[in-house]
Amino acid sequence: MNYYDLVYIVPSALIAITAHEFAHGYVSWKMGDPTPKQDGRLSFNPLHHLDIMGTLCLIFFRFGWAKPVRINAAYYRDRKKGVVCTALAGPGANFILAFISVFIMGIMYKTTGGRAGYAVVYIYNLLNYFALLNIGLGVFNLIPVPPLDGSKVFGILVHDDENYMERRVSRYGYIVFLILAVTGILSIPMGLAQNGIYWVFYFLVRMILHF
Repeated sequence: MNYYDLVYIVPSALIAITAHEFAHGYVSWKMGDPTPKQDGRLSFNPLHHLDIMGTLCLIFFRFGWAKPVRINAAYYRDRKKGVVCTALAGPGANFILAFISVFIMGIMYKTTGGRAGYAVVYIYNLLNYFALLNIGLGVFNLIPVPPLDGSKVFGILVHDDENYMERRVSRYGYIVFLILAVTGILSIPMGLAQNGIYWVFYFLVRMILHF
């Protein structure tokens, strides 16, 4: 990545993180938990959701995390269903946004025939980065290690306790992820996952738009 890429990546990262955390808060609230609304997390203001280290990782390594939404599963009528739906809402929102981006790119390509001016090229590149960042954010957060969403799903499904993993490894989670990001150990599996999902979306868009 060069500094020119930041023109695309920074706005993409802010929107992706905001959508991710808003989805968590909104689903938890709809499940009966007033905590996200009380904490001001039902907001589209990125400043309410940013985790500095996670945002920097997302910008520079294309995977990262945001400030976790505080939930209280005691409010859920069906605790296990509530925890799983709330945890998966964030990655789900990212995958939906990524598909929408690829779909719009397909419409632009079909309309212009691949020939466009600078403004259209900027929008096309922005959508491309946006799709990749959303896929990266979604996939990365499915890893079952705190503070990521996958740890909540793993804990509630395997141990009937959404905080099971957090009580055991949370103090080391951020440090481990920072080391993995800097050393590039996660780059290969994350790259494969991102590219695989991206091309599935691309294939679906081609089928829908017939080009």
